[in-house]
Amino acid sequence: MMTDERPVNQDYYLEQPIVSATGMRQGLTSYGDAHFSLFLRKVFIKALGYSEDALSRPIIGIINTGSGFNPCHGNAHQLMDAAKRGIHLQGGIAIDFPTISLHEGFSHPTSMFLRNLMSMDTEEMIRAQPVDACIMIGGCDKTVPAQIMGGISANKPILPLLTGPMMPGSHRGKRIGACTDCRNNWASYRAGSIDMEEIMEMNEELAPTIGTCGVMGTASTMACITAALGLMPLQGASAPAVSAARLRIAEQTGQMAVAAAQHQKCPQRVLSVESFYNAAIVLQAIGGSTNAMVHLMAIVNRHPDIKGTITLKTLDQIGRTTPLLVDLKPSGDNYMTDFHNAGGMLCLLHRKSPFRDFEYSRTIIRTLDNPLYASSALIVVRGNIAPDGAVIKAAASKDKRLLYHKGPAVVFENPRDLALRLDDPNLDVSEESVLVLKGIGPIGNPGMPEAGMIPIPRKLAVRGVTDMLRISDGRMSGTAGGTIVLHVSPESAIPDSPFGVIQTGDIIEFNAERRILRLDVDSAELLARLAQRKLQIEGDGGSTWKDRETRRGYRGLYERTVNQAHEGADFAFLTATGS
Repeated sequence: MMTDERPVNQDYYLEQPIVSATGMRQGLTSYGDAHFSLFLRKVFIKALGYSEDALSRPIIGIINTGSGFNPCHGNAHQLMDAAKRGIHLQGGIAIDFPTISLHEGFSHPTSMFLRNLMSMDTEEMIRAQPVDACIMIGGCDKTVPAQIMGGISANKPILPLLTGPMMPGSHRGKRIGACTDCRNNWASYRAGSIDMEEIMEMNEELAPTIGTCGVMGTASTMACITAALGLMPLQGASAPAVSAARLRIAEQTGQMAVAAAQHQKCPQRVLSVESFYNAAIVLQAIGGSTNAMVHLMAIVNRHPDIKGTITLKTLDQIGRTTPLLVDLKPSGDNYMTDFHNAGGMLCLLHRKSPFRDFEYSRTIIRTLDNPLYASSALIVVRGNIAPDGAVIKAAASKDKRLLYHKGPAVVFENPRDLALRLDDPNLDVSEESVLVLKGIGPIGNPGMPEAGMIPIPRKLAVRGVTDMLRISDGRMSGTAGGTIVLHVSPESAIPDSPFGVIQTGDIIEFNAERRILRLDVDSAELLARLAQRKLQIEGDGGSTWKDRETRRGYRGLYERTVNQAHEGADFAFLTATGS
């Protein structure tokens, strides 16, 4: 199907009709003469030493996201070499090319701000270049959803190849690993129970190898979801970045890519509603990152046949009948290497079958009759301050009493306000207070920073308080834990957002079981506040909202076109139906 006849004379390029949309013949540069376009393309590709024989084979692109600023992708070149081996074993030709690379800790203001840009880069490069299928090397949090989003929109056969999790480190005889232990131990340092010398010792061991965070954070969650969608081998969700198994997966992916090209296994054909139900079940069963709720919505809304059929409500309903089975941090105690050694995704997906396995497996991946959490590891709540929903990883709550809580709000208008006042010894706050942080939604910051895990005020932390009810319109790391409500929609930056009018002292009610998040004020008071706020924003007090209309560059594009968290925080014009 993919092979072109080889030239037999000098007039080959003039004589052969260009009828195939595969190989070097597809997506020709617009010079007005398709035959000349193909001729010129081959002139330049031959400068790299390719023969006609090589160029007649299925062309498999490999997206290289290796970067000196991305230790999560530190094995990208090894994976490319192994993938190329698999492609060549099956008679294809591998050609790699770069796209944007994102690392959570090296992206200002946040990698989520750049996720949509990476998805555009991925989509357009797959579409622009003559590839019959494309292997997408990714791993760190936002890279995998960006690539799947772009791949669905480009709709050529795509095969995610993930870099894999790092190994855990060791500190004073105990295993530690990025990045749940980063956050927990930093909280202990803030509280004074760990000194400067010890926290710096840990700094050397929290990420001892290349690879993604070694817990069930966003990277590992998206890896498991990608496998559940059927886009990559099950073992590819958990094999360590530094293992030989990871390289064998890369070789297998190369072989699969040639078959996918030959059978035109395009994502809009491969992915179905059932695929996304599987992904949602896995998300709940692994106690995955709240970030995945945003990413799944963005991915769903790129698919023209599925957009609108799966919503946050769907994810919540699936959670009600799905137990949390995987005992990994931040909801449990273990690491991704343990999950892999216990059987990984294959073992998890067989939990509904009465097969026998060994005790270690049953400890890490629980059985249905002994779950880590009975159901609804992640839930969606609504109310008068979150009419379009908000999410919380209930399974990661440190103090389960806070899942049913009513208390007075302590409001921070933005991250700067938080930084200035949080540790003020005169701050009027108690452990019964509800910490509210505004201004970190998709538009407000911009990019929904992972600032939703509001630190415990220092004066409470030193007294031993480790958890409080916290609410924001932003995100938190998938490696984080606590009773933290996130992704409040619509965000506070929007003029008619009820979340934007919460005031310090207001009583907030939260009930996880009843899925309620509400402000205890009457509707007339709430409407009056909204009207007053709209007048203020239309006057001179809403610079963030007003400036987006004239702001230049990518930030201007982002702020003008990004949709809200419950829709995936994607650009409206990139969804399947456009804006």
